[in-house]
Amino acid sequence: MSWERYKKYYLGLENLGFGLDVSRVGFDDAFLASMQEPAKDAFASMVALEAGAIANPDENRMVGHYWLRAPELAPTPEIRAEIEGNISKIESFAKKVHSGEIAGADGKFENILCIGIGGSALGPEFVSEALGSPKTDKMKVFFLDNTDPDGYDLVFDKLDGKLGRTLAIVTSKSGGTPEPRNAMIEAQARWESAGLDFARHAVVTTGTGSKLYNYAKERGFVEFFPMWDWVGGRTSEFAAVGLLPAALQGIDIRAMLNGAAGMDAATRVADMLKNPSMLLALMWYKCTSGKGLKDMVILPYKDRLLLFSRYLQQLIMESLGKELDLSGKKVEQGISVYGNKGSTDQHAYVQQLRDGIDNFFITFIEVLKDRRGDSPEVASGETSGDYLQAFLLGTREAISAKGRDCITVTVDDVTPFSVGALIALYDRAVGFYASLVGINAYHQPGVEAGKKAASSILAVKAKIVAALADREVSVDEIAREINLENEKEIVFKLLIHLASNPSTGVASSGVGFDKKFRKTK
Repeated sequence: MSWERYKKYYLGLENLGFGLDVSRVGFDDAFLASMQEPAKDAFASMVALEAGAIANPDENRMVGHYWLRAPELAPTPEIRAEIEGNISKIESFAKKVHSGEIAGADGKFENILCIGIGGSALGPEFVSEALGSPKTDKMKVFFLDNTDPDGYDLVFDKLDGKLGRTLAIVTSKSGGTPEPRNAMIEAQARWESAGLDFARHAVVTTGTGSKLYNYAKERGFVEFFPMWDWVGGRTSEFAAVGLLPAALQGIDIRAMLNGAAGMDAATRVADMLKNPSMLLALMWYKCTSGKGLKDMVILPYKDRLLLFSRYLQQLIMESLGKELDLSGKKVEQGISVYGNKGSTDQHAYVQQLRDGIDNFFITFIEVLKDRRGDSPEVASGETSGDYLQAFLLGTREAISAKGRDCITVTVDDVTPFSVGALIALYDRAVGFYASLVGINAYHQPGVEAGKKAASSILAVKAKIVAALADREVSVDEIAREINLENEKEIVFKLLIHLASNPSTGVASSGVGFDKKFRKTK
């Protein structure tokens, strides 16, 4: 790679401690010229979105996550006041918890149990992992982010004997999402079995008037924090969803908001070569031919950023994975995202990235600061951090030498400010890319379809349980009895799950597809 091309296509923002290098992507001036008009339209769409245009027509709502870090840009004084008031409320609440003014049955709160799913968990998990410090954290954070009973047990085993000093944060916009609802019910049972009042140890982050809001109000939960309809789950890290657990953990949320606001300012510049989010979106378009034909690999060379690829997986894939474009034409858009961390990945899938199928592009994330304090030498004149940088640069060199596209994002350090900036960078890149390919980034019809399908499966399970009796029956017999002969696989899967859990009162005999099932109680 030539020095001149690197200088031409490196965008450095020293005021943000940030740099973006796209010189190792195979584009030319003709590509940039062809994207001038689409980029211009994308800039205009973003301006309209920030001004309060209806950006999610499915739900007839605005999309306002950018206002969370710049309340002065909110379209109404009321929204601005809500945002500013919420941040102050979070800070005040965290201060009262840390001082012991708000406490649990056994004294000052020492632990946080975050209950949520999707954006209500991935953002807080990423931030907690990236910015936490066992020596200085004010509270220890745990997560219930699924509806896996064994997963619940693993977490509650860690909190055994500590629930009287644990504050639960239940997060769900509607209050009806099954995963957080199930986790809350299980958590409540744990507190009650320990002789504790769950409500005295719980707060909620939800929509005003939601099922969860009313449930918490009726039972006297400690506090309520709002989820607004103009903030989507995957972009809610700078709302109470992410700020509350971060503040309680002891993370500087104002610095995180400032980092996001700084990046937002940089990504409002209507020049595609000087706007890092637009530059990223253009590279995604070039690498994937604007059709998602290649996967995005996220490779942060920093342990603290391990969960960033999981966070981006939801942000990008839920936003861009769409069947229809804005005109209703079937396009099946999207970009698949995966990653882990370097240099670990050099001993995992980097072999394929260099020598195997060329169906990807890589974003390396480089962190210049090695650690707090000095590093000992591990070899003559070399530290562990020197090796980490050498592995990043060497791997990038080896992969780009094969003509494979590489992007490099550089930050000075992993701090609340830089993490806020990284989140904001990708927030807007997703919006720009969606405009470039003509899709709606702010709805998720596929997620809703999955929820409806799950509900229908549970309805089938109820029919099976009702049909079972104290006699052995086969899958064929049960399916015929409940009029689901075309869904025998589903019937079979539900039956073997029931029989694998004795508390259901269903038992099986026989092997394989010849198994028979009966009700035991």
